[in-house]
Amino acid sequence: MDGQHKRATITDVAAHAGVSRAAVSKVLRGAYGVSDVMRKRVEESMETLGYRPSALARGMRGRSFTLGVFVVDLSNTFVTVLIEGIRAEAESRGYQVFIGEADTGLAQQKRMIEAMMDRKMDGLVLIAPFGPEEELEMIGRSIPTVVLGRHGPGRGYDTVASDDIAGSALIVDHLASLGHRRIAHLKHVGREKNESTMPQSVRAEGYVQAMMRNGLEVDVIESRWNHEGGAAAVDLMLERDTRPTAVHTGTDMAAFGVLARFYELGLPIPETLSVVGYDNARAASLPQVALTTVDQSGFEMGALATRLLVERIDGRREEVSTLVQPTLMIRKTTGPPPKVHGLANEPLVQEAKG
Repeated sequence: MDGQHKRATITDVAAHAGVSRAAVSKVLRGAYGVSDVMRKRVEESMETLGYRPSALARGMRGRSFTLGVFVVDLSNTFVTVLIEGIRAEAESRGYQVFIGEADTGLAQQKRMIEAMMDRKMDGLVLIAPFGPEEELEMIGRSIPTVVLGRHGPGRGYDTVASDDIAGSALIVDHLASLGHRRIAHLKHVGREKNESTMPQSVRAEGYVQAMMRNGLEVDVIESRWNHEGGAAAVDLMLERDTRPTAVHTGTDMAAFGVLARFYELGLPIPETLSVVGYDNARAASLPQVALTTVDQSGFEMGALATRLLVERIDGRREEVSTLVQPTLMIRKTTGPPPKVHGLANEPLVQEAKG
């Protein structure tokens, strides 16, 4: 008024662009879920109106020295090892870590990640997230991001994973060297689609490659990578006329379910079935368990993911994709195959099931 130009506000930008104030706010803070069309429309309106965020708003978007860690399932004990590595590295660099879980699927994951960005965290570590790569790319455009557990390379984000092809090969080659010819694999199938970069997909691929290289017939059983899924897979195997003599369970959590079910049935391990896990969770090394498993160096993986994330926060833009080499930990749950066909002699199995 009085010849002076009124400074444009968010409300003015929203009206000019034909969108809501919330949409303008999302564009300003680089929130997750804003389409390229929406971003362009709002940015053009800001340019036309000469809109500039206030000094207070710019200050609020400064570095907070907080990192968000998203996990799908905190009940997986291997995840806690990854988080320990993330937290130790973050604290050594002056960052605090906040953890969010979304175990019900992609919709909850989106809400959790957006909540972390709304709280102005400086970067995100996503541990084995749901969704296609396009979703991860959108997140990476909005905030510095490292994806832990998914295989790369990514576009706009970094990846850290165990070499799951090599890990499955270690398992199959070990079992084949003991004389096993019928080796099953438990592949995780959950409520969301298995993307090709997810560990369950890559470990299954590594299993298939190793079985074919050894001249063995592939036997993939779809289940869940948890205690209940492992136990359910045992019941499926016991129903067969020809049963596997060894199983690559995909994770230690599923392996624990297999072991528990065999204990309930009174069937000895490894005399009736050799069992190999994946993760080397702490419980795997207990004398009462002594699970043969693949070690992924979880603490080191978590620390590496944090180092890469801080580099991104500090300005690095080129993508980094790292594979950590796994190690097979041979313990007491693997041995030669039974001398009779199947998991055990038929009378023992029938008595246990009856």
